[in-house]
Amino acid sequence: MTLQSPSRIQRIDDLDRPALEQSLEQDGSAIIRNLLSATQCQRLSALYAEPGLFRSKVIMARHGFGRGEYQYFRYPLPDLIQRLRQSLYPVLVPLANRWNASMGLAVRYPSEHADFLQRCHAAGQTRPTPLLLQYGPQDYNCLHQDLYGEQVFPLQVAILLSEPGRDFSGGEFVLTEQRPRMQSRPQVIDLKQGDAVVFAVHQRPVKGVRGYYRVNMRHGVSRVHDGRRHTLGIIFHDAQ
Repeated sequence: MTLQSPSRIQRIDDLDRPALEQSLEQDGSAIIRNLLSATQCQRLSALYAEPGLFRSKVIMARHGFGRGEYQYFRYPLPDLIQRLRQSLYPVLVPLANRWNASMGLAVRYPSEHADFLQRCHAAGQTRPTPLLLQYGPQDYNCLHQDLYGEQVFPLQVAILLSEPGRDFSGGEFVLTEQRPRMQSRPQVIDLKQGDAVVFAVHQRPVKGVRGYYRVNMRHGVSRVHDGRRHTLGIIFHDAQ
């Protein structure tokens, strides 16, 4: 099954990067509309039923993560997922490096994803992290952070593969921002089929009157009322 479409990779090349970075600086998240076509979304969702493509399956309720399930892909990744990972990473590297500088962190990220993966593998993080998530009625995902070892790229991407109102209802993507000595700020991200949300994995810098301070980010999915919801997660660091 071929899932790659040159026009959709070109879609990444044609992104309004200043607008993307401005949204991430302001909210810790940004939406890329229509990153994938409906056909690509349907084909990716269908991969969930092919166990040979995955290295592990997680039933969320067994671990207190919520309800629903997800599977991590094994290497080699399906072609479209590999291309998305390789193409999105360099778009986000400049902001990732600025964020680390603002937070006083010494780590800087190489311009190519393959070089960053070498760093992950040298640290013992060799297991791929792109995943497919599947939710049914009453399923949800608790607020969490996708940290899998010492090497962490500070941004990740989730792509909604199902169409709200047709394939499922409820199941909104939720972000929370925990600010020092303040109450947490929630965001509900409005996504349609094929839309991607880019968001902070762990911490991001926010400019205050005395310079930058760090806020802690978590993400999750609200309860699905009915139907079935599939999501593709693109995480750029590998796992131990």
